[in-house]
Amino acid sequence: MGEQTPRYHRIADDLRRLIDTGELKQGQQLPTEHRLMEDYSASRNTIRLALRRLTEEGLVVAGQGRGSFVRKRHPAAVWDWSVLESRSRHSARHNGDQWSTIVEESGREPRQEINVSIRRPPPDVAEQLGLDPETALTVVRERVRYVDQEPYALADSYFPEELVRGTPLMLPEDVSAPGGVLASSGLIQTHYQDEITVRMPTRAESQKLALPAGTPVAVHRRTGYDKDGRALRVMITIMPGDRHIIRYDVAAE
Repeated sequence: MGEQTPRYHRIADDLRRLIDTGELKQGQQLPTEHRLMEDYSASRNTIRLALRRLTEEGLVVAGQGRGSFVRKRHPAAVWDWSVLESRSRHSARHNGDQWSTIVEESGREPRQEINVSIRRPPPDVAEQLGLDPETALTVVRERVRYVDQEPYALADSYFPEELVRGTPLMLPEDVSAPGGVLASSGLIQTHYQDEITVRMPTRAESQKLALPAGTPVAVHRRTGYDKDGRALRVMITIMPGDRHIIRYDVAAE
């Protein structure tokens, strides 16, 4: 059986064992290709195939011409999505949005890069908001969210332009209000619909989030509705799979 296994698989298995046992530590540089060729009596191509296998598994990252390194693990951010946007969590003492507040409460440092624009919504977002994608306009708040100076998530929120015109949501900065900015404008979200998908990131997402190869992302889409069933907002959050835990509390009735 062992002899039928490709040579580079066996080399990758041995290097994986060294990583799993901690003999090769997070952030540590792996031996050079030449050293690995000597250690395993293997060709350069075989060593490169083994390293590529570990890279695809998310265990190893390339160091821009400096060799390969054991991937560092990010501290997980834990999000209880069942209460994250509940109005009871809002209070006048919050200087930023709830995301920033929760990061601060965990003892870590939040930061956001925010861009606001007015444009046609993508067809899927237009459908969620009940808008005509050819004629309707949305206010789009695009955010790159950082924790301890590392990019942790992308969060894009879409609002029907006619609903939020002239509100603080038009400002390219952290905005908050008791009960939520929408609620302070008379637009009260009474329930949400969530959709979560998992996929590999686009090139743009990988660049913005500085993702090593082999890192999937979770896409969390939340649509907020008022009491009459009118969609007020769609928020799409892109979360790297190596640094987030999503938690829900669901009643059993």
